[in-house]
Amino acid sequence: MDKEKTRDEEKQQKDTSFDLSDYTIIKEGEAEILMHSKNQVFYNKTQVNNRDMSIAVLRTFISQRKLEHESMLDRRVKTGPKVPDKSVSEMEPPADSVQYNGKSNDGYELLEEMSSDEPCSISGAPTRNLQGKDREELKPARVLEALSASGLRALRYAREVEGIGQVVALDNDKVSVEACRRNIRFNGAVACSKLESHLADARVYMLTHPKEFDVVDLDPYGSPSLFLDSAVQSVVDGGILMCTATDLAVLCGGNGEVCYSKYGSYPLRGKYCHEMALRILLACIESHANRYKRYIVPVLSVQMDFYVRVFVRIYSSASAMKNTPLKLSYVYQCTGCDSFHLQPVGRTISKDNRLRYHPGFGPAIPQECSDCGKKFNMGGPIWSAPIHDQEWVASILADVKSMKERYPAYDRICAVLTAISEELPDVPLFLSLHNISATLKCTSPSAVMFHSAVINAGYRISGTHMNPLGLKTDAPMHTIWDIMRCWVKNHPVKAQPSNQAGSVILAKEPVLQANFAQAVASLSKAQAKKVARFLPNPERHWGPKLRAGRQITERIVKMLVGLGR
Repeated sequence: MDKEKTRDEEKQQKDTSFDLSDYTIIKEGEAEILMHSKNQVFYNKTQVNNRDMSIAVLRTFISQRKLEHESMLDRRVKTGPKVPDKSVSEMEPPADSVQYNGKSNDGYELLEEMSSDEPCSISGAPTRNLQGKDREELKPARVLEALSASGLRALRYAREVEGIGQVVALDNDKVSVEACRRNIRFNGAVACSKLESHLADARVYMLTHPKEFDVVDLDPYGSPSLFLDSAVQSVVDGGILMCTATDLAVLCGGNGEVCYSKYGSYPLRGKYCHEMALRILLACIESHANRYKRYIVPVLSVQMDFYVRVFVRIYSSASAMKNTPLKLSYVYQCTGCDSFHLQPVGRTISKDNRLRYHPGFGPAIPQECSDCGKKFNMGGPIWSAPIHDQEWVASILADVKSMKERYPAYDRICAVLTAISEELPDVPLFLSLHNISATLKCTSPSAVMFHSAVINAGYRISGTHMNPLGLKTDAPMHTIWDIMRCWVKNHPVKAQPSNQAGSVILAKEPVLQANFAQAVASLSKAQAKKVARFLPNPERHWGPKLRAGRQITERIVKMLVGLGR
């Protein structure tokens, strides 16, 4: 009796350390988490867009993975011994994990269990995605969330995405791991059967688990550069790496020397800086992958809110890796006008039925800008190959629209994906119509008129999801300036000093006579149907939140009030 009394007292002491009144229940999608009032573990409401986009991409990846596996089996049947037919149902995860009804669980019944410090383990041995000729059955996907904090993202993956067998959540902060394990139990049997949490350094864990995960998710508070080398090694061939960078001040040119030290690329402060940030991150991931005879294939690259997010598939091939210099370029940005030019790092020539690799031709530009006579700043190297796979984008968008009720941030991610689906895939960086007009000190033509002039001149043009005024076009800069010269002739500007960039540009006669008559393709399908592509923030001060452990002080309140004015 005394021993039982002692155990009861110890249990009661543990239970008193967990007071529900200190926590707030946060529900997002089908997951629920307990957040402490003292901000002990980092949670960012703004990242609901990020999490929804990741779930949408993950669902498409699971479907694509099945199709690729079935295609491999079909080829094996045609070229080798017959492979036993495996139905789709045999490839699905266990029924108890798939048939979860998605309704809110009665978490209060689990509060007594949550005081325990023991991790919530996966039932049964982990199902590793084996690579090799003997693989016949597709194993459920394994997901690694390298920086889990409260575990909300990992919980949503486990509960909302069918076809996932295991989710491993890591954090090197003991309080975060305890919170993650508490939240796993709070979400019931489905979460406990799929999700496990570990106290570990993500870099060490990924290095000691090479090519074991079909999906690796990096979403750090700041730069992901510390984790990239180990992340590219832990993804299986054909797997997907999902990576976020929130240090946009660095990536967009605020601290060029810091960006170079972290990402190996120098940024430029042009209007296209957010797209350049995406391309710098992609070039950095490719560089890390190349060290292990691997390379990346981007399927979706997004700039939203205060961060950039890329989704890349990783493959191993020593021969394909040689094409990396063809996908990278340096950028020359004129200091006087909006003109920019790209210099590829490498090129190929065919000789004696063999493909040979050579350094890129140079210089790509003269010492002074041919349009305004000013000098150039040089940045890069950046990823200059396509940053999206438009088939994936169309598939993701269709999936999101078919499951509208399952995405809390449906409106925002649908708008972003719609804008991405209309981007020119093979045109790096973009121009700003208002910035071009500001250079010439003239009124700006409407977007429809400018689009029409470019199309009538025989070139392509589109918008970009990063800037409502951004223009992607394959028209050379001299054609762009000719169109603007023709515009200014009909909309005269005041006399400006002759040494200004705009005056130098307007002093030249246009070679091309622009036609501003509205072209059929001047409006995209989304514009023609008046589909929203750029939505306002849902609330004030929508952005990155305080790090875990920090409290909102009077100084921070004054700063926020000042920003809101």
